[in-house]
Amino acid sequence: MKLLMQNNEFAPEIRFNASTCKVANTISQTTQWRLYIICLIINDVVMLSLGFRLAYMLRFETGLSFFQLNVAPSTTFYKNLVFFIIPLWLLVFYIAGLYNRQYLLGGTREYDLVFRATAVGFLLVIVAGFLDPGLIIARGFLLTAWIFAFLLTATGRFLLRRLIYYLRTIGFFLTPAVIIGANAEGRSLAEQLLGWRTSGLAVVGFIDEKSEITQPLNRFPPVLGSLDQLDQIIAQYQVEELIIATSAISQDGILSIVKHYGFNSQVNLRLSSGLYEIITTGLTVKEFAYVPLIEVNKVRLTGTDKMFKLILDYGMALPLVILTMPLLLLIAVIILIDSPGPIIHRRRVMGVNGRQFDAFKFRTMYTNGDEILVKYPELQAELGKNQKIKNDPRITRVGKFLRKASLDELPQLFNVLRHEMSLVGPRMITPEEVKVYNQWGMNLLTVQPGITGLWQVSGRSDVTYEERIRLDMHYIRNWSIWLDLQLLWQTIPAVLKGKGAY
Repeated sequence: MKLLMQNNEFAPEIRFNASTCKVANTISQTTQWRLYIICLIINDVVMLSLGFRLAYMLRFETGLSFFQLNVAPSTTFYKNLVFFIIPLWLLVFYIAGLYNRQYLLGGTREYDLVFRATAVGFLLVIVAGFLDPGLIIARGFLLTAWIFAFLLTATGRFLLRRLIYYLRTIGFFLTPAVIIGANAEGRSLAEQLLGWRTSGLAVVGFIDEKSEITQPLNRFPPVLGSLDQLDQIIAQYQVEELIIATSAISQDGILSIVKHYGFNSQVNLRLSSGLYEIITTGLTVKEFAYVPLIEVNKVRLTGTDKMFKLILDYGMALPLVILTMPLLLLIAVIILIDSPGPIIHRRRVMGVNGRQFDAFKFRTMYTNGDEILVKYPELQAELGKNQKIKNDPRITRVGKFLRKASLDELPQLFNVLRHEMSLVGPRMITPEEVKVYNQWGMNLLTVQPGITGLWQVSGRSDVTYEERIRLDMHYIRNWSIWLDLQLLWQTIPAVLKGKGAY
């Protein structure tokens, strides 16, 4: 299977460029992170101060009837209170790990910590008021101060994170890393890390017993040496992260590496699951009787990710159904006039966790399509190979237009409302196609298929079957609500161009 998608802006660019993997040497890594921590502290002080000021304005200066004016406003009192609260909350932030490099610039955990820390700070003030009856603080001020403090602090950190992500693209805030093992899993890890330019890891090469890897070297970092040379390589490249592709190393080899580097304060040792090249849904580590066990997630999206996906699907699908209802009725009438048969074609496809459902489409083929196809053996072979036929004689006159304009897929909006499909996702497949996906099939069934997706904006039916699989796996592994929004926006010109629609 191809490891690099040609002419696809969404596929990860894994072509290795040594110059982009060098850490900016004008400022040391330690100094860079110290400057960032200072910026975080300044951000938190400014945003907390602004939050308290807005809370004071809302509570005492707007005259809203929502608040009971039974507490006389005292500017001096609340200024002194803020001077006391802000250092207290900064201490809570520090204890919560909000200035710890380990918890920064990685997913949504930082924002979760901000929420928890501001909540703890809020509770500490309440406890102080309970212990000291003379400390009377307006409840409306406290509540709005907490809300503003969280929102503004999180927003400031979000903007700082965007700045750091940009700086990483030009060589700053990058940690040199090597991957131990250049097998399929090791190359998959390198592909993902090199494609995700904001990860913070600069993969400088592989450690492997082989002198070269099977794929062209210009598409991956080079093999720097063997395990016997690891000490010299760490010193030469100032490596701070060792990533073990566990499927490439024997158990004794892993034990030896852990023994030498697992407790080294200068190097972080990380072990892959051994399943990365085939599992795209993520893994959960949970301890039972102090034994860490890995569990494969049954679905790709959970928690807030699932919530955002639902909001996007229902927030767009329902209005679209209402707005396009006259068009749906018009298409239904035209289909009935053009050729005999049902208006809606039901295609049995695979859903989440292997649950099958009928995907709705406007009928675009003659009802005796199988009889028509018998006359064209070469087209039968094309169908078996690509699951598509470019010049399909089974398609009706109206069907050609509907497919070209992607109007045949409008009824799938009802599948979205039934929570069987999503607006954006991997292409739907039939139960028979699961076998073609081989080991990737299990990943495809962890998310809902989509009306549009990477395959839609990348050429649709002009994309080879292997490339479709690759695009689907990339989407599942790298899903974010921003990617969905981007793909929805990209779908508009893709549909207008009609490229690959047949």
